[in-house]
Amino acid sequence: MPNKIQRKHRIRLKKIILAAFIIAGFISIAGLSGQKTQSSPFIMTVNGPVDAENMGITLSHEHIVADLIGADKVSKDRYDPDEVYNVVFPLLKKAKEFGCQTLVECTPPYMARDPELVKRLSATTGLHILMSTGYSAMLGNRYLPPYVFSESADQLAKRLVDEWNEGMDNTGIKPGIIKTTFDFGNLTDLHRKIVQAAARAHLRTGLTIASHTMGAVSAFEQMDILKKEGVDPSAFIWVHTQVEKDTKTHIDAAKLGAWVSYDVLSRDKVEDYVALIAHMKSANLLDHVLLSHDSLYWVGKPGGGDRLTYTRLFEELVPALKESGFSDDEIEQMLVSNPKNTFSVRVRSLQK
Repeated sequence: MPNKIQRKHRIRLKKIILAAFIIAGFISIAGLSGQKTQSSPFIMTVNGPVDAENMGITLSHEHIVADLIGADKVSKDRYDPDEVYNVVFPLLKKAKEFGCQTLVECTPPYMARDPELVKRLSATTGLHILMSTGYSAMLGNRYLPPYVFSESADQLAKRLVDEWNEGMDNTGIKPGIIKTTFDFGNLTDLHRKIVQAAARAHLRTGLTIASHTMGAVSAFEQMDILKKEGVDPSAFIWVHTQVEKDTKTHIDAAKLGAWVSYDVLSRDKVEDYVALIAHMKSANLLDHVLLSHDSLYWVGKPGGGDRLTYTRLFEELVPALKESGFSDDEIEQMLVSNPKNTFSVRVRSLQK
């Protein structure tokens, strides 16, 4: 016969088991009702996490507003957010009418990144919009604040992780990608430090690294650094791949697992993009291609300048691709499936 102490422990054990079943039931109900579980692939938008399956057609490299004046002069006083809103809103609405559901806003800090304006546009257009943390070292490092030059890679990585945890610019709005930018040629020691910081932040956040990269030399140097840091190339987007005229390097990068992004359709020739995409198709690598405009409201230019379009892809490129023999499934691969795989938040580490 069990004694009094044994009976007490048995009753307690039964209560623990019953509580576990109740908790499991609630988890099951939450899953059935469509609520996100931790294992569900998701993207981080300005309105919080969204199931990656709901991304739909995605423009993978755009800007709402950007200022190229330099980190030492950039200021919200240089533009009127309401004016930007009034110019950009109808253009985004038009993209939505073409079926676009998600847009990646790639303006990094110190270039007029404006989370509150972007969130406002997301709310009124119904678009899912991702924003960027990161460091822009293009045009002779003019968009880097002083601390980037003096801090270590670990310190810079922590700043990126802090924005992921706490939000950008004291808004609570979280970034959805890490953005870096570099000029033509080899990386400098400063640039290598920035890549290391991005790699270390990726391993702590799962955010994809989108790198404005002017040519293959820098692209492959970056991938080499990422691999040394333990990051798989599938976490890396070679932004502006079309700038590199040696198209064999596009194929080589995609074979390594990187994302090849043809994304300045706001000013480039549509027929050039058809040829580039056909080249990737011939190598059976359409599953590594991203497409976009690189549109922007350019602060300091009347009316935001002449780079404002979020629909040329739908109005001109897609019809040109179809005329060249691309199927609906192949186009959907580049505009829906690839972005879903690219921007889902997950750590992509190399197996050690």
